[in-house]
Amino acid sequence: MKTGWLIYSKEDAVQNSSYIDWFIEEANKQALALNLILREEMTIGIVKNQQCVQVRNESVDLPDFAIVRSIEPLLNLHLEALGVSVFNSSIVSSICNNKALTHHHINQLGLPMVDTIYSKRESIQDTPPLAYPFIVKEVSGRGGKQVYYIENAMDWMNCKMSIQTDIIIQSSDVQLGKDLRVFVVGKEIVAAVLRESSTDFRANYKLGGSAQLYKLNEEEENLIHQIIKTFDFGMVGIDFLIGHEGELLLNEIEDVVGSRTLSAADDVNILEKYISHIKKNLL
Repeated sequence: MKTGWLIYSKEDAVQNSSYIDWFIEEANKQALALNLILREEMTIGIVKNQQCVQVRNESVDLPDFAIVRSIEPLLNLHLEALGVSVFNSSIVSSICNNKALTHHHINQLGLPMVDTIYSKRESIQDTPPLAYPFIVKEVSGRGGKQVYYIENAMDWMNCKMSIQTDIIIQSSDVQLGKDLRVFVVGKEIVAAVLRESSTDFRANYKLGGSAQLYKLNEEEENLIHQIIKTFDFGMVGIDFLIGHEGELLLNEIEDVVGSRTLSAADDVNILEKYISHIKKNLL
């Protein structure tokens, strides 16, 4: 039987205990042994010129595969170097956990997005590069966090004092409080969910937004497949802003994507599909 590690931070493991149980159950159904490993109990590095992994300060047999649910591209890369099949890959993790890199790579495909400026934290100017109002996002933010709506100079100055990482600065000339999340496993579009909020410029379900299934049209599917065929995804969520004419504009790609919005809108078993994808890739 193939063995796998499901890697979570301690805090996220507590918050996602039922999701973890679901992961392990689906793996067992498909004859894969999946074990939870807490990131804080892992040590990775180089000892005696050899790459190594320890768990609770003990050497361990490495698994056949790892599902990394912590955000640390170096961990993905380190496990890959040791021969472990990692989902998502270090390449996907590196790009999708940096909003600037995501926009850079998707722009190479010629796909639509709002005006987006990249800025190092230490290089932020007193005069913003876009007209008010606009959106500021820390490149490593997730779940609608580290996102700021900037309406005036005071907002801009307060934002400059608050941010902790590099940022992207984006036009807000879209339908605020509305976005589309497309769930992808491998090369398959599993479902699309329209998220809306009447109280916030962000539509995230965790922040109180609503979620409903959305039927993609042919043009939208073709746009998404251009992204899918470019990356070797395991499971991701591709998020789009929605323009004033209903057009999809790239927002971000979630590497460590949850499925609360999908579960709220439909009964599709996305983890069954994900485990099946992993198993096929292990053959």
